[in-house]
Amino acid sequence: MNVTSHADAPLVDALKRRDEAAFVQIVRQYHGQLLRLAMVYARSRAVAEEIVQDAWLGVVQGIDTFEGRSSFKTWLFRILVNRARTRAQREGRTIPFSSVWDASREPNEPAVDPDRFLPATDRDWPFHWAVPPKAWGSSPEAEVLARESLELVEHAIAELPPAQREVITLRDVEGWESEEVCNVLGISETNQRVLLHRARSRVRAALERHFDLE
Repeated sequence: MNVTSHADAPLVDALKRRDEAAFVQIVRQYHGQLLRLAMVYARSRAVAEEIVQDAWLGVVQGIDTFEGRSSFKTWLFRILVNRARTRAQREGRTIPFSSVWDASREPNEPAVDPDRFLPATDRDWPFHWAVPPKAWGSSPEAEVLARESLELVEHAIAELPPAQREVITLRDVEGWESEEVCNVLGISETNQRVLLHRARSRVRAALERHFDLE
């Protein structure tokens, strides 16, 4: 089934005609997003840039075979992910094979430390927060705290397991819908949901640890 959108069709046709302006347009539109995703796999920004350039080469070489079975955006990002994983494998580094990751094999991690809640035997508020989360950024120094929090979030994402880092980057950094993420990474909706939940939980925990120490 052809799912290429009407908006994609003229662009794809132009690329197949080797229209240079069309190629410049997609580079401007997607290069930043591709680079941010490439950083999930790369040891440095320089390596990420090489991965993105390799992906663009893949677009030029493969555009004639694009049949519209997915959106152009999905096809483009699949090229990047495949090139990035192939390079990581060639260099002997751990690669996030999300396509074979199975949530059922992972330990069931709680989203929040159970000690943060009152016990079931509490007379008034069983299972409610014992130590409520802090409201970050509610002080007069909100703008400074917001910048600090953003830096902490970026660092926390960088420390995540690769499969979680893939998903949270696409969902929360790039703002993709879950279906797009599943299509690009080759994972099920269930796995995507579990990976995102665990990634968000770890990032939130990192933020709470930091602000609790202040």
